[in-house]
Order: sequence, then structure tokens, then C-alpha cells
Amino acid sequence: MYADEETIRGILQDSGDTWAVVGLSGNRSRAAYGVAEVLQRFGKRVVPVHPKAETVHGEQGYASLADIPFPVDVVDVFVNSDLAGGVADEAVAVGAKAVWFQLGVVDEAAFARTREAGLAMVMDRCPAIEIPLLRNGY
Repeated sequence: MYADEETIRGILQDSGDTWAVVGLSGNRSRAAYGVAEVLQRFGKRVVPVHPKAETVHGEQGYASLADIPFPVDVVDVFVNSDLAGGVADEAVAVGAKAVWFQLGVVDEAAFARTREAGLAMVMDRCPAIEIPLLRNGY
């Protein structure tokens, strides 16, 4: 319902290769860490966004989307649903082309606002699951 194949394909193939991963830290046991690793393996530049602003997977981290000093194409959101809408609004404000809410992250109002602002958006899906499917002819 919140992720048709055309939108998924468009984000993964056409939206650009710089992905800000909100919630990504150096904690290897968190899902964001593994997903970011998969994105890198498929040629995406992963930019960690976390209050600690840690360097993760060789990329400098930033405390917020607004702190990133270069354009971001996609904002991948690993925060809980209560905070996700604010992140989506920040993605619009920084000029991202797309927003991706991870599995379990759902905010219908944020989905509507983000789409109305002209951004592509996927919700409650995982790019680390989708990108290998796409590369294998999905």
C-alpha cells in the first residue's frame, strides 16, 4: 500500500546514490548498520545521521540532516514511528528527492505530506531486501 514496485524501483535506480541513513551509528547489532552495509555494496554512498555523529562504514556522520554539507538524494529512516514524521519534514526541507521509512516505521500523515511535497516515498519496507530483488530482475 505504501510501496508500489515502480516507486521502489525509481528510488533505488533513479533518485541518486547519496543516502542519508537516519539512526545509523557504529552499533553493529542495530538493523541500520547491516542495511547501510548492503546499500554500500550496491554502490550507494551512505551518510550516517545520528546524534553521536559517528563515522560508520568509512563515512563521516552528522548529528542532523541539516548538518550535512552536500546534497542528499534519499533519506532512509530508522527511528521509531513517533519521530519519523519530523525526519520526513527535514528531508523535504533539505531538498532530498525521496524518503524511505524502514520496516515497522509507519506514519500515514508524514507519508501524505512528503508525497504532497513532491518526493517519492516508501514506507514499511527495507531497501536491503528490495535492492537485491531489483538487481535480479524484479
